[in-house]
Parts: sequence; structure tokens; C-alpha cells
Amino acid sequence: VQLQASGGGLVQAGGSLRISCVASARTFSRYTLGWFRQTPGKEREFVAASKSNGGSLYYSDSVKGRFTISRDNAKNTVYLQMNNLKPEDTAVYYCAADSSLILSSIRYSDQYDYWGQGTLVTVSS
Repeated sequence: VQLQASGGGLVQAGGSLRISCVASARTFSRYTLGWFRQTPGKEREFVAASKSNGGSLYYSDSVKGRFTISRDNAKNTVYLQMNNLKPEDTAVYYCAADSSLILSSIRYSDQYDYWGQGTLVTVSS
């Protein structure tokens, strides 16, 4: 499975941005999709996930209420709508996919088998 993230850029604090990730998977709906982010010197951090086969959505506490993950299975695409952005949201955002994640593993980056190349989101104050 190949993942291609796009849509990052520079935005002012309080603004919005939507990033996307297209996957090459044939059975896209069977994959759990996640967004993670990383800043220099820090570990990759869970942001949001969409469980496979119409399952639930999950968010980190730091983005809950501001970010929304969604997926379009017909387009093999997962989105992350980011509203009310803060400077601390500045990071490289990565999409990830896995076909066999159990719920307890959904927030752990080392449990995902496939990763996109990352897209940089910069929020200015």
C-alpha cells in the first residue's frame, strides 16, 4: 500500500487547513487510517484515526473539537480538517494505514504498517 499526503502549508493561528492522503489499497474500506504528527526531536504523536469498515473515529485530547478525520472510500482518500489552528499544531503530518489493527493499538504509530511521506503544516502566531 502506498500513501501520498498533500495539502500542508502556512496558515495563521485561528485559521483552517485540510490535508489529504490518497492510498493505493484495493480494499481501502478495510484499512484503519490514522494521522500522526512529528516535530524535530520529538516522537511521532497520534492525532486522529478512522477505524476500518465503518468503525468509529478517534482523536487525541489536544485536537478534539478542532480537527475532524473523514474518509471517502470511493476515492481511497482520508482527510484531516483542521480548524482553529494553534502554533503548537505546527508539525509534519503523516498518514498511516493498517488492515489488522485492534482497537487498543490505534493510537500507537509502531502498530501501523504503511506510511505516507508527510506534509508540513506551519501555524504562525
